[in-house]
Amino acid sequence: MPSPDATPEPASATRRSRYAQVARSLRHRNFQLFFSGQLISLIGTWMQSVAQAWLVYRLTGSSLLLGSVSFASQFPVFLFAPIGGTFADRHNRHRIVVATQTASMLLAFVLAWLTLSARVQVWHIFVLAALLGMVNAFDIPARQAFLVDMVGKEDMMNAIALNSSMFNGARIIGPAIAGVVVARIGEGWCFFANAVSYVAVILGLLLMRLRPQEAAARTASTLDNIIEGFQWVRRTAPIKAMLWLLGLVSLVGMPYAVLMPIFADQILHSGARGLGLLMGATGIGALLGALTLALKEGLRGLGKWVAVCSVGFGASLILFAASRHFWLSAAFLVPVGFTFMVQMAASNTLIQSMVPDQLRGRVMAVYSMMFMGMAPVGAFLAGAMAQHLGAPLTLAIGGAACIAGSSIFAARLPGLRAEARELIIAQAVAGGDPSEEMTVRGIAQR
Repeated sequence: MPSPDATPEPASATRRSRYAQVARSLRHRNFQLFFSGQLISLIGTWMQSVAQAWLVYRLTGSSLLLGSVSFASQFPVFLFAPIGGTFADRHNRHRIVVATQTASMLLAFVLAWLTLSARVQVWHIFVLAALLGMVNAFDIPARQAFLVDMVGKEDMMNAIALNSSMFNGARIIGPAIAGVVVARIGEGWCFFANAVSYVAVILGLLLMRLRPQEAAARTASTLDNIIEGFQWVRRTAPIKAMLWLLGLVSLVGMPYAVLMPIFADQILHSGARGLGLLMGATGIGALLGALTLALKEGLRGLGKWVAVCSVGFGASLILFAASRHFWLSAAFLVPVGFTFMVQMAASNTLIQSMVPDQLRGRVMAVYSMMFMGMAPVGAFLAGAMAQHLGAPLTLAIGGAACIAGSSIFAARLPGLRAEARELIIAQAVAGGDPSEEMTVRGIAQR
């Protein structure tokens, strides 16, 4: 109990403390370098994403081909992520990320050259998208696992949230810039800007000072290592449930982004600039979701957040599909971005809190398969459905399926909490800080 003459902490000091809490993982020099470099690079990535979608739509006018290009860029993640995750567990993650970012930069330069020289054809976009997907199959598991190498387990949730906020801050800026650039000087300059932006993240990675990473003992073949990762996920009910839900949402909900050029052009009649604003609205919501998670301390209640936000995501998609007014549609995309980001980042945090270090890359590979790998299948199906049913009805069906899946997850959640608590406690103690045990027990309280 405080003494009667204790001086209350000023409100300004409380606010400063809250701001420091949001950015606490930035006290690590390596994460500072990663954060600043990635922020610049991701603005370029989002510029390329919007410009590429518009280029395909301009060249073909086909919703099916829009979905097919997304399929080509993300399905390799589903196929090759298990190999990428095993590679991340057996080799130096820092070097893997440097190599994958360099490869992504070269692919962006090729696409920029083809477009600016007026040589680009749809098949070029398909091939480069597929090659980028193969690079991402190694990049995503290594980069997700590398977050823990940069900040340690104590700041892991904050680093994941800040990484998500950076991704979505770029998601606001990049599409807005791309909309203007595409409308005025064409898609090729967006691709060139993306290629140049990779220099920032590669430089940041090279400037890091990292402790030597111990090589994992290779007592089994690559195939055995991959099987071990899948078997661990299959036996771990809380992680399996979250991954199934994430995969469902990615399959039936995430394709809204692929159909966005159709909404911008045919339904809302707003053109390339409107497409950038719509994607930016989603990014605003996602950024708010990531900052909300960054403010959170401890894991208490995150399972419930996953369930509630999955329902909110589906409901927001249905409302967006029903709207025919541009600014109302943009407003509905804010909760779309918010709820999906919280579900994705909360699931990521819980999974990384439960997984042993020696399996981290492989489990994050399964996470990548469900998050990124299911999306292209959904994009392809959504493109085909939109050809026959129209984009609004396709999106509304996806939103309803998200609500149904999240309802099943919510019903199972009480039975998953005990095992989740035991896994989190085991990893906290294994990480060398038994005092964390009392903090992590809170996950089962709500």
